[in-house]
Amino acid sequence: MAAAAPDFIKNIEAKVEEQLKAQRVGYLLGAGSSYLENTGYPLALELWDLIKDRITDEPKRREIQAKLDSGATGIEHALDLLDDGGAVDTPYRHLVTAAIADLFLPKSPSLDLHVEFVRRLARRADPCVKVFSLNYDPLIERAAENARVRLVDGFLGHEQAYFNSAVFSETFLQPRGPRAKPTLHPAGLPVHLYKLHGSLGWYEDPTQEVRRCAFNVAPPSHAKRLMVPPQRRKATDTMYPPYAALWSTFRGCMSQDAKPLHRLPGFGYGFADEHVNAVIEAAMVRSDFTLLIFTKALTDTVWQRWSSKGNAVVVTEARCSLKGTVGPGHTDLWRFERLCKEV
Repeated sequence: MAAAAPDFIKNIEAKVEEQLKAQRVGYLLGAGSSYLENTGYPLALELWDLIKDRITDEPKRREIQAKLDSGATGIEHALDLLDDGGAVDTPYRHLVTAAIADLFLPKSPSLDLHVEFVRRLARRADPCVKVFSLNYDPLIERAAENARVRLVDGFLGHEQAYFNSAVFSETFLQPRGPRAKPTLHPAGLPVHLYKLHGSLGWYEDPTQEVRRCAFNVAPPSHAKRLMVPPQRRKATDTMYPPYAALWSTFRGCMSQDAKPLHRLPGFGYGFADEHVNAVIEAAMVRSDFTLLIFTKALTDTVWQRWSSKGNAVVVTEARCSLKGTVGPGHTDLWRFERLCKEV
């Protein structure tokens, strides 16, 4: 890799500003965007210590703990080792999902930063801004409602909203004057939110319909929660509703659509999910695509994989990379607290 110039930090700040203000930008949100300096939702690495006492099936809890004690690198790896890869979900997965939901359900962090984020997205010139989230929390949804920003997440209805992916493609005819022909536009120029791993409140009822209840209540006791915990099974789960429609859009926006996104800033995502990374890597072969990574830290393996790419900008606290040129870290450009005001 090339050595950094003396004005490296200024160059990377200028490049980030240019890319975030450009057209055809989508956004990828990871756990770091919801952490809020430990006042929001926990990071993936913290989850096991926070949820293990909520798992009342002691034998299975001990099995998960045993995998962690014997060298599994976090709950994701431990669940991988316990997953037989069959068509039927393992009980470990449901226990972890329920425990995560119980941990998240009572939380109600400040919405100020996310309100700023969605307001800025709603003012962009793009006809429809796309946000892809890997998080289970409802911060974006609640912030949009608070800010009166029209947000489409695939659901229609109120008390027990139902999933209908067609809502993402709704359009309306907007009059341009008494004599001008109406123009077709996306309905309300909304922000589109694609929660690739499901969300708090999403569930599948006994008829296999995908529903969403209020964020502060639990789904019906007979329902299956649609939150995918951090494990390898996520790759196969994405072939079923509602994930199939969400992931189809993600893949299309990265490389398969006639007009794919030109830029994807990732906020607070550590690039640990290979099924997500594979879709992004497919876009990296495009000469008109730029990946921007903003997160506090990356493992050495992840850093080596992405920092050397000529169409990637990587910003962390300890080190940065500008299209293959490595330099020092940045004090705060990787923080969601700053990024939400720069989009």
